[in-house]
Order: sequence, then structure tokens, then C-alpha cells
Amino acid sequence: MKYTQKDIITMIFLKDGMPVKDFHDHAPAGDPADVISTYNIHGIDKIILFDLSDDEKEHEENLHVMKQICHLAEMPVYAGGNINSINDIKKILYVGCSKVILNSLKNETSQLARQGEQRFGRDRMALSIFNVDLFFKQKASVEEYISELVVLDERLAGTMDSVTDMPYTILLQEISAEKIRDVLQADENIAGVSARAFCEEPGKIPELKQYLKTCGISTAQLVSYAEWSSMKLNADGLVPVIVQDYQTNEVLMLAYMNEEAFQATLETGKMTYYSRSRQELWIKGLTSGHYQYVKSLKVDCDSDTILAKVSQVGAACHTGNRSCFYTDLAEADALRQNLYGVLDRVYNLLRDRKEHPKSGSYSSFLFEQGIDQILKKVGEETLDLIFAAKNPDTEDLKYQTTDLLFHALVLMVERNVTPNEVLEELMIRFIA
Repeated sequence: MKYTQKDIITMIFLKDGMPVKDFHDHAPAGDPADVISTYNIHGIDKIILFDLSDDEKEHEENLHVMKQICHLAEMPVYAGGNINSINDIKKILYVGCSKVILNSLKNETSQLARQGEQRFGRDRMALSIFNVDLFFKQKASVEEYISELVVLDERLAGTMDSVTDMPYTILLQEISAEKIRDVLQADENIAGVSARAFCEEPGKIPELKQYLKTCGISTAQLVSYAEWSSMKLNADGLVPVIVQDYQTNEVLMLAYMNEEAFQATLETGKMTYYSRSRQELWIKGLTSGHYQYVKSLKVDCDSDTILAKVSQVGAACHTGNRSCFYTDLAEADALRQNLYGVLDRVYNLLRDRKEHPKSGSYSSFLFEQGIDQILKKVGEETLDLIFAAKNPDTEDLKYQTTDLLFHALVLMVERNVTPNEVLEELMIRFIA
């Protein structure tokens, strides 16, 4: 199998609940939130985490950090280290990792690979390789259950094709552009390269990807499915661009592009526009630091407007507001019927009732009674839902489900758990 698109991958090593330099150097390597924010910005394609814990307590600390990283990262996250049971595999996947990396040096790996594949699927299993001879002995027993290899000795670059046709990522010590080019061209099965140095100089990643492109090596870059010539330009030779937050769909701003701005956006991954007043290109955030990183570009049915979904750093508006559209002109009552965000609206209302109790309010009463009363109501509503499910009339099921959701939201407010946290967990478990 040939892997034509190559990933630029970084590795993060976790010790005592914090990122450290590498396997052997446990010096601190920065705050996880700051590190991941930097990776999101500069186009790292994948993160590999290694848990260097020595005991169960430290392992749990590192799992907590893994969950934080998966929550923040805008790219797939793999994780390995201290995996000794199917329960360890489950924990890593449930914190949000896309794949678990098993250790080829452990005797139980073959059995764990089989159990993991049966429960979670082959595409969630990877294997780290230190030694080709050792892998060759395990080859028959793991290839059936493993979808990808992580090779931790760069001397094996260009040799793995004689052993397996599985895709693999290889860890490099030297990361000059020429070295990376040579390694990626050495074996069609290399899916990507990783190096600790990518953590230290992530700002060089876009430049590296551009260099690899000139060498005929495809990396994860934006590619337009249509030529600019197919766009219908306005009287100024420009195309308006509507910009939305890719997670919330909030409309952030409106700007304009010419062909040069469009191509610059594709090449850099940063939204680049044409200023009508200054008559020049401008990269959004170049002076303020409030960059917009492209997640998708769509064109409308008339090919005369672009919709950009972006990861917005800071505020989109020059006034400091998140969105340029912060001034109300008119609002119809019908807007109250908008179902999107209803969980957030109810949650915020309940939180207000807790912080500012209102006489006669049922939710205020529940909060005043405390956790035991809230739990009692959740239990009662759960039973009511079960009985409603036995009723042929689905209307009752609808009403009882609503009651249970309401009381679950009351419980979430009481315990300070937000709807976003629950929805993110749902996505991690069943979609990611």
C-alpha cells in the first residue's frame, strides 16, 4: 500500500503530569495548553503521547493531562506507555486518543493487540518498534490486529519495506529539511515523520511543508477543488468571504479575497485577504496576533461568495469583540424558537437560578435543598422514563425524556459540569 500524503508529527513525553523533553531528559517542556495551542496554529498533523509513569498514581496524573491535550488538540492524538491490560487501552481511548500505541518489547503485547482489536477495532491499535528482529518474531501475531507502526529508531528508515507493508511513522533525531525529504522518499510505506524538535520550533512547519511540496512530497495542506477562474468576481475583481468559527458556527466577519490572497491562504493555512482601502494583501492577525487558521473553505451555489470556517485566535473584530456582528438592529420573537444551543441556554438559566435564587422557582428550590434532593429527582425521572418507554404512545416518552434532561442539567450545574464537556465526551466516545 502506498501512502502519498505524509504527516508531520510531534511527540510529547509525559512525566508527573507534565510534558518533559524526551524519554531520558525529564526537564519541563512547557504548559500543555500553551504547547497544544502552538501546534494548532502551525499545522502539526498529529501528536504522539508517551506516558513515562512509574506507578499507577502517576499514570492517572498523565491520563488527566492526555484528556486535556485531546480536548485542546485540533489534530489526531495517539498515546502509548504503561499499557498492561485491556482496561488501560480503554482509558486511553476514552480520554480522547485516536489510537493506542502498544509496546513491542512487552510479552503481553500480542494478546493485548488481539483483545484491543476485538473490542475497539484494528484502526484504533498501533505498535511501537525498537528492533526489527523482535517485530519479525511477532509479525504474524500482531499484523492482523495492528493498523500502524511507530518506529523509534531512525536507522530503520528505508528498511521496513522488507519486513512489512504496514504504514509507519518514524522518529528522527535530525530534522533538517533535506534529511526529512530523504527519509520520506526512502519508503512508500512511511506515513510520516516525527521529532522532538518539532515541539521546539513549530513555526517552521509551514515552511517545511512548502519545501517538501517543491520536492514532490505531499503533506497535509489545503488544496482547492476548483480553480480561481471558476469564481464570479464582483465589480472590484474580488470575492466576499464570510468567516465563521468552525466549532460554534458563529459568524465572525466579512472580508474580501483576490486570487493572490486565495492562493496565500491555501499555502499558509492562515486567512489572507485583500484590503480594499489599502489595496494590498493582509494576513489576518499579523499585527494583533489574532490569526485565523483555516479549517474549511466552501463556495456558494453562484460561485460568487466563499464561506470560511476557521479556528480564531482571540477577537475577530478590530474593536476587540469576538465577532464584528455585535450590534443589534432588529430581532424577531421567532429567534427564540432556534433550537441550536438550547442546552446552553437552559444550563445558563439554571446556573443563574442557583447563583441568584428566585422565590417560587422550582429550580431554585432544588438547589436550596441540595445534592440529595437533586439526585432523588434524577432517580425518579429515570424510573418515569423507563415506564414511559413501555407505553405505545411516544408522546409520554418525549415528555419524560425532557424531564430527565432538565433534572440532569440541574445536577450538572450543581456539580459544575457544562453541556460542552458532556458533548465533547460524547464525540470522543462515539465519533472521534
